[in-house]
Amino acid sequence: MKGITKIIGGLAIGTVNSALGAGGGMIAVPMLRKSGMEQNRAQANAVALIMLLTAASAGIYIYTGKVTFGDALPYLPAGLIGSVLGSFILPKIPTKILGKIFAIFMLWAGVRMLMR
Repeated sequence: MKGITKIIGGLAIGTVNSALGAGGGMIAVPMLRKSGMEQNRAQANAVALIMLLTAASAGIYIYTGKVTFGDALPYLPAGLIGSVLGSFILPKIPTKILGKIFAIFMLWAGVRMLMR
C-alpha cells in the first residue's frame, strides 16, 4: 500500500470515527489487511489506532461541552470489562473465523442503520 493511500485512509478513519462516533475501525481493519497484516493483528492495531483518534476527538468534544459524563458513565464499567475480555479472546479466534465474524458484524451494523 502506497504512502498517499495510507494518508488518505488515515484521514478517512479519523473523520468517520470522530464525526459518526463509530466506524473508524471498520475502515482501518480492511486497510491494515490490505497492507499485509493478518486479521487478528489488523483488528488489534485498529483498536490501538482508534483509541488514539478517539482520545483526540473526545478531548475536543469535552472542551466544547458536547459530552455529558452522567449519560456516558453508566456504560464505562461494563465497557472496560468487555474490552479486557475482548483482548484475551481475540488471539484465540482463528483468522478465517475472525474475518467472517468481522464481516457479519459490519453487515449487521449497516443493515441496522439503513432500517432506522
